[in-house]
Amino acid sequence: MPMALAGPLLFRIGYNLYAHTRLGYLFYKRQVKKARERYPHGHSLPQPVVFSGVKILPIPVLSNNYSYLVIDTGSNCAVAVDPSDPLAVQSVIEEEKVTLEAILCTHKHWDHSGGNAALRRRHSSCRVYGSSYDDIPELTDPLSDKETITIGRLNFKALFTPGHTVGHMVYVLDGKPFESPASLFSGDLLFLSGCGRIFEGTPETMLASLDTAADLAEDTLLWPGHEYALECLMFANLLELENPFLVQKLQWCPSTIGEEKQYNPFLRTHCQAVQDAMGLQRQGDEDWDIFRARVLKEVRLRKDVYKANQ
Repeated sequence: MPMALAGPLLFRIGYNLYAHTRLGYLFYKRQVKKARERYPHGHSLPQPVVFSGVKILPIPVLSNNYSYLVIDTGSNCAVAVDPSDPLAVQSVIEEEKVTLEAILCTHKHWDHSGGNAALRRRHSSCRVYGSSYDDIPELTDPLSDKETITIGRLNFKALFTPGHTVGHMVYVLDGKPFESPASLFSGDLLFLSGCGRIFEGTPETMLASLDTAADLAEDTLLWPGHEYALECLMFANLLELENPFLVQKLQWCPSTIGEEKQYNPFLRTHCQAVQDAMGLQRQGDEDWDIFRARVLKEVRLRKDVYKANQ
């Protein structure tokens, strides 16, 4: 029992130091330095996606993060999402010859917000959007749930999705002006076949936030904050060995909300196969969402153990 308590206790102490003190910022700076040395050209080779009038560029930063630059090609104005490495983001801005008008920040963690200050020093008119519930660096425009941000022809809707942090938000780019699907910039709420840890919420709040993502249009493109695809897919395969969609997704990574609902265990708490894999059954008149939150909690715990054993 003491060992069982020591792990989570030490983890919480470490998390609080990272999220709420200058030690966390210094640790982030060290992460950036090491990542630039190890991955001078980024940790992967993502492909930009171009529709009529909009260009989305994933920018691989740190050891597994993604920042994004979303460009209105008609006006050459750009929006950066979660710019953790300002030099990497600035390099793409210069290559594309665009003007940075706004930063959309999903949450306060340094690996998503660490570049805000440096980019604002270079682009003084740039606005920083995010939730006032999170201590987001350089925040200029606090957002409420379902509030809209318009930059040129880029229309984003902010959705309040707490759980990973108390003020986590995701952003949905309207694809209609560009005759394209919508795009979800999900930060640490939702990864390909995964979800973020529940640092500052409960399984119930995280479930409600995941349901918000699951309710989006099926063809909504997923742009997650981290590259965890292989690890998450391998974990999901342990839970649902007979799921044919998992086998297909292991061959090809881009995803949509509709596809995620076919194999992402964190969006499948309503499925009997996942409930059976967790060894959980609904108790009598137990509220359906309370039961699903119990399933989510167990899936998250098992994923944490799985990651620790990699």
